[in-house]
Amino acid sequence: MISRTAPRSLKTRGATAAALLGAAALLLTACSGTASVSDTSWGKLDTRGEASMTFTADGAAHGSDGCNIVNGKWTEEKGTVKLGQLASTMMFCEGVDTWLTGAATAVAEGDTLTFSDEAGKEIGSLKKTEFTAPK
Repeated sequence: MISRTAPRSLKTRGATAAALLGAAALLLTACSGTASVSDTSWGKLDTRGEASMTFTADGAAHGSDGCNIVNGKWTEEKGTVKLGQLASTMMFCEGVDTWLTGAATAVAEGDTLTFSDEAGKEIGSLKKTEFTAPK
């Protein structure tokens, strides 16, 4: 008498192993912190006194340091956003911390984008908001 239990057991094991490998891959991807910032917005857009930044798929970065308009280019490599030299208007706004103009890199982790200066020191962070294409 031939048992049909063994082949089904192997099929079940194969399906279970494939499901576990797939789940592990998804988990590792979700935890890697390497989500692209392409076509995303961060901070309180169009709110005086609040920093914000939008990254478009064409490599442009548009935003505000809370007082001045900030524009530049960005690239992304291994989960780190590298900002080119940022151009900015030079208005004086009392009581506004213009830290964003000193940003050289940024890393997105979940709904937070953390910016660092050229020396690698964290200088500020922004929360993700609904993407709004620059005007």
